[in-house]
Amino acid sequence: MCGIVGYIGHDNAKELLLKGLEKLEYRGYDSAGIAVVNDEGTNVFKSKGRIAELRKVADSEDIDGNVGIGHTRWATHGVPNYENSHPHQSATNRFTLVHNGVIENYEELSDAYLSNVTFLSETDTEIIVQLVEYFSDKGLSTEAAFTKVVSLLEGSYALGLIDSQDRDTMYVAKNKSPLLIGVGDGFNVIASDALAMLQVTNQYKEIHDHEIVIVKRDEVVIKDQEGNIQNREAYTAQIDAADAEKGVYDHYMLKEIHEQPAVMRRIIQEYQDDEGNLKMDADITRDVANADRIYIIAAGTSYHAGLVGKEYLEKWAGVPTEVHVASEFIYNMPLLSEKPLFIYISQSGETADSRAVLVETKKLGHKSLTITNVPGSTLSREADHTLLLHAGPEIAVASTKAYTAQIAVLSILSQIVAKEHGREADVALLRELAKVTTAIETIVDDADVMEQIATDFLETTRNAFFIGRTIDYNVSLEGALKLKEISYIQAEGFAGGELKHGTIALIEEGTPVIALATQENVNPSIRGNVKEVAARGANPCIISMDGLNKDGDTYVIPHVHELLTPLVAVVAMQLISYYAALHRDLDVDKPRNLAKSVTVE
Repeated sequence: MCGIVGYIGHDNAKELLLKGLEKLEYRGYDSAGIAVVNDEGTNVFKSKGRIAELRKVADSEDIDGNVGIGHTRWATHGVPNYENSHPHQSATNRFTLVHNGVIENYEELSDAYLSNVTFLSETDTEIIVQLVEYFSDKGLSTEAAFTKVVSLLEGSYALGLIDSQDRDTMYVAKNKSPLLIGVGDGFNVIASDALAMLQVTNQYKEIHDHEIVIVKRDEVVIKDQEGNIQNREAYTAQIDAADAEKGVYDHYMLKEIHEQPAVMRRIIQEYQDDEGNLKMDADITRDVANADRIYIIAAGTSYHAGLVGKEYLEKWAGVPTEVHVASEFIYNMPLLSEKPLFIYISQSGETADSRAVLVETKKLGHKSLTITNVPGSTLSREADHTLLLHAGPEIAVASTKAYTAQIAVLSILSQIVAKEHGREADVALLRELAKVTTAIETIVDDADVMEQIATDFLETTRNAFFIGRTIDYNVSLEGALKLKEISYIQAEGFAGGELKHGTIALIEEGTPVIALATQENVNPSIRGNVKEVAARGANPCIISMDGLNKDGDTYVIPHVHELLTPLVAVVAMQLISYYAALHRDLDVDKPRNLAKSVTVE
């Protein structure tokens, strides 16, 4: 979603802000802007479209200043255009603001305080900066005015404010939306993602909801709602900036698909002890093992990983497990068991829908575990426990290596809890994950085969179906999501047996149907479903597993443990989707209308 950067120090802020925004391009956005303060006032540069367009505008003027803020916008209020782009300014241009999130009561605030103001945009954000000026005109200091406005806001926000009359200070606050303070020697920064400002620092301080932060060149003062100063140590952001570069690959998505074998090896290494046995924090094992039911809360690709994880937790660990879409759960919570444990799965650890559920379940006193790729993220900080994916930065909007990492970590958790319950393991997991790693490498090496499949089945189609049974059905959902989010082909995943209950009416001559056949007990059934759609003119693509394959199958994945096939089969579908989008000359890494991290509900 939207991204924020800010800098106060002694160097030229303009270039640092532009580079910071470039690092946030992966989050998804439709416009961008920066503001730089100098002796002549506040200089604002904004542009619809990519950072490259903003850079052209900003570079057209030789502006020097060592305080500034920047923003990438993903439209929520008002269409993407210059007027609605951030930063926004107050009526006199004294105050300039960037904002991530959604203000729910902005219309009420406008009616109560700003009836005489002429607004230049359609955004809720402009209300905030105009309110700061309103209270400043009433005699409040900038800090007091900013604090007053923040106290009035309802909804989600991450805010960065600068005052042209005080070039020595940035004012910062957050609620629900991510924002960090980066600290340096003679300078400080703000960023919605540590990756944005790794160019200057890897030392960051967390900001808690409703806090007010005063940021100067040599000082960061954090205050709670009552104005009490909060002392907080900085932590080191554990990100290798080199990992966030494309290297020899044309796209981040392709790079991240190819990184999956390395990620699997890293996970195996991180979750085993010196004797080669599975290891995990004892408190995590205890709390999961003590639960009478597990509730997995997630969204999108992470939700699909949760569906696979449910199979492990029930079949291996013997713990009843439910998987819920976070945005639905928060408004329609089911009847809970007596001793529930909540698992939150999120690549970024900033998913707003999941965080909303976490806030509510914490109020109820329930234990929580976050599985995430980002240490220090909001979901990680606020849950009782965290399991890290160790997948490295994932930049492409379409998740690939995070999905396989999530499933691998869930499999390890399940086996450890199974041992805690005294259940005899029917799988030597680390050995089987090593086989999975080799199988993924085989598929990645067959990239040219996947490209040909994309050509044969998806080159000109406007829709496609993915079908599977049992655990293959869960993977078919992810396969369909990958295809539609980057190629814009209308794609849906279905349980094979459900086709004849309505969906088969959509099958027409040439409709691609990608069928997964990796499970022995339902292999005859899924092949029967393939015959049903073929009889109605479909163009079936069968991806099977070695040992279950038949003549005529389109692609055969190497043999792995049946419950671990999602880790392997999905890689084929990731590559097929990648080439389908590539052949349509689409922006693979930054598909339209999508954001990497969904930080608003």
